[in-house]
Amino acid sequence: MPQRPLAGVRVLDLTNVLAGPYCTYQLALLGAEVLKVEVPGSGDLARHLGADPSLNELGLGASFLAQNAGKKSVELDLKAEPDRSVFLDLVRAADVLVENFRAGVLARLGFAWPTLRDANPGLVYCAISGFGQNGPMSQAPAYDQVIQGLSGMMSITGTPETAPLRVGFPVCDAIGGLSAAFAVASALAGRQRNGQGCYLDVSMLEASVSAMGWTVSNFLICGVEPEPMGSQNATAVPSGTFDAADGPLNIAANRQEQFERLCRTVDRMDLLADPRFATRETRKLHREELNQELNRALAARPAAEWEAALTAAGVPAARILNVPATVQLEQLSHRNFFSDVPFPGAPDDGARRVPLSGSGVLIDGEPCHASGPAPLLGEHNDRLDEIVRRWTSAKAGHQATVPPPLTSLEALDSVTPATPIMSTGPSSAGRPASANSAVAADEEKE
Repeated sequence: MPQRPLAGVRVLDLTNVLAGPYCTYQLALLGAEVLKVEVPGSGDLARHLGADPSLNELGLGASFLAQNAGKKSVELDLKAEPDRSVFLDLVRAADVLVENFRAGVLARLGFAWPTLRDANPGLVYCAISGFGQNGPMSQAPAYDQVIQGLSGMMSITGTPETAPLRVGFPVCDAIGGLSAAFAVASALAGRQRNGQGCYLDVSMLEASVSAMGWTVSNFLICGVEPEPMGSQNATAVPSGTFDAADGPLNIAANRQEQFERLCRTVDRMDLLADPRFATRETRKLHREELNQELNRALAARPAAEWEAALTAAGVPAARILNVPATVQLEQLSHRNFFSDVPFPGAPDDGARRVPLSGSGVLIDGEPCHASGPAPLLGEHNDRLDEIVRRWTSAKAGHQATVPPPLTSLEALDSVTPATPIMSTGPSSAGRPASANSAVAADEEKE
């Protein structure tokens, strides 16, 4: 495929479990070189998380394999020399550092943002935490479950009888990771203009509340408290889950013309003449009655047939699938969303492969796939000296070709777009030492 947008970007990954690793996985899919810095002897907790106990025992749990493909792994004890010096050498040569320790942990280890910025003024430092780096909750531990509850998300998930319910996957971790990856990419673009790195403070709680969109906005702007509505859409009717002959069917006739096409397709033109259903607002007042009428009509045919008929009529509709059926969708296959890589440590002979999800983005028509398998713990310890030298050399080479920072927006019109994202801070080759000290940086991560 064409060169990926983040090719040549060097990322230090101090993250653990999901939100942080998901962020750096997105950066890796976009071409960045990601070096995972792990606690000696134990590594990322996700190495032991997943549905297959045998993989967990190997330190290659499914959660780890899924979010760390294409990365490298070294073990460093950030509490002891010589590893602390090695880490600083890497910081001096890196473009990005991402961590999801609890707020302030890295600073207490002696690597506060001012220290890292002095070592590398071009560094983009991204700290992901449950609640952000300041405020009364900043020191509280947080996982996805906790954020889902505090965000209000669980209060509107389910029906009035079943809420609050947890969303069926760690959605707040994913939102936090995506928000962080977006912020990192934006900061790198900004650095192209001003030559300076920055400090990104990502709050999973704030990112999740932001992602709830109209649910929060309806309360802030209109004073309407959201309520759990099961599988119905509060903003439009008919929009939700309905009952076909053989199972559930999602229909989202959110616009007037879509409602009219729906009535025509299910042979219920009489509904258009009913004043209860004449407009969006009157339909919202009579949601239950309209849904009952539509369910009677939809009971005549299977969900797949209705999906085809309604889609052809321009009405958004689809069956509800389980995960095994979703991964078999022809649409995903057509766009090469899934790929596979060799199992970590195994020969690349096709005997054992690990299937992986992509990013959902095509670049010039090509999907973003992982460049290789997830690493074994400390797999690249023996290459650490070489990595430091290569990163330092690459940084020095980039500095020599960095254009002067732009000083005004008007200058954007007259400057040729810059070559790949570059660091501008000082470099130091250093003399990296062994990465195998025994003391672990054991502070809890988000």
